[in-house]
Amino acid sequence: MPRLVLGSRNKKKLRELVELLADLVEVVDLSPFPNAPADIEETGTTFEENARIKATTLAPLLGEWTLGEDSGLVVPALGGQPGVYSARWAGTHGDDAANNAKLLAELTKYEGDKRAAYYVSTAALANPAGEVVAVVEGRCWGVIAKEPKGDGGFGYDPLFVIPEYHASFGELSSTVKHALSHRGRAIAKLRPILRRAMG
Repeated sequence: MPRLVLGSRNKKKLRELVELLADLVEVVDLSPFPNAPADIEETGTTFEENARIKATTLAPLLGEWTLGEDSGLVVPALGGQPGVYSARWAGTHGDDAANNAKLLAELTKYEGDKRAAYYVSTAALANPAGEVVAVVEGRCWGVIAKEPKGDGGFGYDPLFVIPEYHASFGELSSTVKHALSHRGRAIAKLRPILRRAMG
């Protein structure tokens, strides 16, 4: 089975991608590659720019098909924040509890439709030479709850409620989440491209 490297060390993101692509490719993160940089500076101002930076930096270095993925939460009432800074919005990269607390604090004065938000996932696929052969994007709309619900998922998932399901991403099963989520939708677009490119 062909191998695809996820340009990340985020184990929760890796698990989601393994579940979404296990029938097509073997997905690994950066752990097996001692020569992979400890950190890639995400200097882009859009999700696509950051996804491309990860893919084009890592693919030629590793000599592997590489997926650069950048994702985050966009809250229109907050002018699009946290956006590309989602993982480090409260200051420390990956501090989900602090990020969620900041989101709740920023939204205290908002009710109803003003709490609308959407998740974005942008994935860039690069061949071993470092050329981007595809970029896909998925989005999922929801509403920010007033308190966390459920302990599944990661990031802002316990606060991100899908109104039709009356449940947050932290409460939904992984099967349902994959069908609805921004990452699930992006990867669904990527699957036929992977099948052709890596066949």
